[in-house]
Amino acid sequence: MAIRNNIARLAGWSILVATVVLGLKVLAWRITGSVALYSDALESAVNVVTALLAWFAIRISHRPADKGHPFGHSKAEYFSAVIEGVLIVLAALLIFNEAISALRRPYDLQMPALGMAVNFVSAAINGAWAWVLISAGRQARSPALLADGRHILVDVMTSAGVLVGLVLVLATGWQFIDSVVAIAVGINVLREGWKVISSSVDGLMDSAVDDAEAARIREIILANAEGAMEVHDIKTRSAGHTSFIEFHLVVDGTMSVADSHAICNRIEAALGRAMAGAHITIHVEPHEESKRDGLAVGKQPLNR
Repeated sequence: MAIRNNIARLAGWSILVATVVLGLKVLAWRITGSVALYSDALESAVNVVTALLAWFAIRISHRPADKGHPFGHSKAEYFSAVIEGVLIVLAALLIFNEAISALRRPYDLQMPALGMAVNFVSAAINGAWAWVLISAGRQARSPALLADGRHILVDVMTSAGVLVGLVLVLATGWQFIDSVVAIAVGINVLREGWKVISSSVDGLMDSAVDDAEAARIREIILANAEGAMEVHDIKTRSAGHTSFIEFHLVVDGTMSVADSHAICNRIEAALGRAMAGAHITIHVEPHEESKRDGLAVGKQPLNR
């Protein structure tokens, strides 16, 4: 409950932070007329929309399981991240349109130093907030917070590139550099949008947990399976902040149901302590069902 409230609170604060940063970047663009600063502001406009989506998706994803959704609502965050990726790609296309148009019509930058200073402040705010969101997202295994944090981090890199481009414009007097930087920003934004979409779709396709976590799951199972003979067919999948673990536990065919159930309880408790909220399914089988590639209890897990 505490983790859920913290995630929801961070998502709510993201809306406010994104709005403040957008205001600063729009101000920087209006001061200078820079198309590169316009592209940076446009990306921040997407941040405001995606912060709202993330807040809404997180509230849904932490609803308890019900009759219509017996496995919970944790995949809601993936839908939010997919929509975020689509919006990022749309922002990139708008940036390309504005940058190419600017190459065709000459314009002068107004008060570039002031505009750069305002943009630097917005980038500093974004950088600090991205670190907060990514750290919290990893700890809580929240796809929505991670996607939001990574997008903001890309926004910080975008702002840095824009500032470097404006310095070059001032140093050389070549105005076209401003448009070239905007195109580079668009390419980077497009790449990030694709990454967000592909990773979210992968989550919707029930991808397995990463290798390090899979190894930890095997170790926990084997360390707490005393009394059983073998473990095989360990399968995992992730759905936002929830992990699903399923495996077969081979016991002596003469073992009582109560004794085999006690082993299962011990394993489930250990996995639950290590992975809060995990859904665990154990299939108990007699020794005749053992497999050649199974993991013998009492031995080190095999590397696969």
